[in-house]
Amino acid sequence: MSTPEGKATAPKTAHPHAVSILSRKPLTTARAAWIISCVTVLMTIISGVLIHLTDKQNYPELGDGLWWAIQTVTTVGYGDLVPTSTTGRFIAALVMVVGIGFLTVITAAITSTFIESARRRLLATRTDTVSARLDQIGTRLDAIEATLKKFSGHLDDAPR
Repeated sequence: MSTPEGKATAPKTAHPHAVSILSRKPLTTARAAWIISCVTVLMTIISGVLIHLTDKQNYPELGDGLWWAIQTVTTVGYGDLVPTSTTGRFIAALVMVVGIGFLTVITAAITSTFIESARRRLLATRTDTVSARLDQIGTRLDAIEATLKKFSGHLDDAPR
């Protein structure tokens, strides 16, 4: 978007409050995992309540709805409680997608942590090796310079 003066402006977002909350700090793998975890817990609770309210025949107690939501979001799915209504199946589909996303992000966060740790160790080893090699080169250069000074002193004393 641009103004009449031709200056570019940022597009307006549908949810400026959510954007401001998410952009306060840089998005790291750990922060993304925390956000996905919170969304997953909220989704599990809300879907457990919703399935109880929309399908009272299969989920007569709130505990049944929460139990179903937990087993669905964790992809366990014992099959002891299964939604039969269209609304219940729609809720189930959402819970399954969130559960798969949760497992994916947590797995990625753990993997990223391991890779970053290994990268730091490798970089530290390389830095130590390079530093040691530079120290050796410095020592050799000092010896060469000392030898050159000794020879140049002899050359200055020689008759011409």
